[in-house]
Amino acid sequence: MSAPTPPSNAPQRVIPIQAVGVREEVVSLYQKGEKIYAREVKGWFTKWRWVFVWLTQIVFYLSPWLQWHDRQAILFDLTTRRFYLFNLVLYPQDFIYLTALLVISAYGLFLFTAVAGRLWCGFACPQSVYTEMFMWIERKIEGDRTRRMKLDKSPWSLEKLARKTAKQVAWISVALWTGYTFVGYFTPIRVLADEVLTLSMGPWEIFWVFFYGFATYGNAGYMREQVCKYMCPYARFQSAMFDRDTLIISYDAKRGEPRGSRKRGTDAQGLGQGDCIDCTLCVQVCPTGIDIRKGLQYECIGCAACIDVCDSVMDKVGSPRGLIRYATQNSMENGWGRREMWARVTRPRVLLYTGILVAIVVAFLVSLYSRPPFRVDILRDRGALARVVDDGFVENVYRIQIMNASEATQRYRLGVEQLNQAVVDAGRDIELGPAEARWVPVAVRVPPEVAARMGSGAHGITLFVEQLRRGDQAQVDVREPTTFMVPR
Repeated sequence: MSAPTPPSNAPQRVIPIQAVGVREEVVSLYQKGEKIYAREVKGWFTKWRWVFVWLTQIVFYLSPWLQWHDRQAILFDLTTRRFYLFNLVLYPQDFIYLTALLVISAYGLFLFTAVAGRLWCGFACPQSVYTEMFMWIERKIEGDRTRRMKLDKSPWSLEKLARKTAKQVAWISVALWTGYTFVGYFTPIRVLADEVLTLSMGPWEIFWVFFYGFATYGNAGYMREQVCKYMCPYARFQSAMFDRDTLIISYDAKRGEPRGSRKRGTDAQGLGQGDCIDCTLCVQVCPTGIDIRKGLQYECIGCAACIDVCDSVMDKVGSPRGLIRYATQNSMENGWGRREMWARVTRPRVLLYTGILVAIVVAFLVSLYSRPPFRVDILRDRGALARVVDDGFVENVYRIQIMNASEATQRYRLGVEQLNQAVVDAGRDIELGPAEARWVPVAVRVPPEVAARMGSGAHGITLFVEQLRRGDQAQVDVREPTTFMVPR
């Protein structure tokens, strides 16, 4: 007789079952990144990388100190809404030039990437430049790669504390000076220096000095390859700009494999080996810690440090250089020489980018050269679109902003076109100082008989502003269309 079945709503006892010999293990889905100790390298590409480090930092650190016409040569004065670039005085209305510069930069990036990959990242990107500077400081204070690794693994001692402290002081000094220089482009840097000495900096100036300094310190000191690998969007969409004829840093697997160590002067082919001796120096010098022998990877920033160190190894073992080199995928697969490879570099895509870039640069320079030395904005008086004044004259009032974009005092005269017998009342000739802007009220009147012939409504007219030179002769004029209202 079978046992009775308990009702479905009866409480049931759950007995845990534990397998014998099975140990519970927690699997982490996050792999902790290992610190990269980049090895120092010397070579042709390394020299060029340092040339760009010096050039970019000389321009960045020294430009705010240059003087031009008793003012800072490069100054983005947000308070007065004027941007000074040597002899140019730009207003917010000249935003089109900033747009043109951004477009030129974008097309330049497309062109360089299509030709030779991430040249910008490896040689001129601020992240790469400051990382190179901070790594140089680290090597000078803590030693080469081996000594740095031993120092980090060793217990704390007086020497370790001294070296770590000295490195931090140097890093923070460079970072704060970088933040101070950055703010010096928006606040006159000599005025900012006085404010620093007298402890009278404004809250926004303090914020940006420390914010930009902290960003430099964190990115170049600690985050380094994380910025290039995970934060920079260029690493993700660069593949869309590459093709099989783009020059990239490549490992010649046909020549290098199979790998194996050997003595200097030993015939690799006789041993059945390739030219690669598997020294892993190409990995040790890589700032992002990748192995270029595994092929093209998005983490590669194109610094060419692996090329320099591999060439030095090939010199030592007596093998020809170029095991790691700049090459295209087609040239590596088809065994092309330099002539065939470079012939494919100037392909239609590159020529198209070059043509567009040249056209935009020429248009930008022509527009910048031919821009008038002053700007004019016209607004109607919202208080009264039109009114009848003494003797039946119909009057419209406008507000005209005249912006002197030169470094000298200028005089201007206002006038109107397409309006018969119009009288322009703006007082005497207007005089503006260097880089001065002023709103000027202007009243335009027409006689009653002219207004009657025009009829009620809006009528198109043109207001113009003439820049006067000696003898009250017009030198340059700017015309702006507007409307003249006649009431019913």
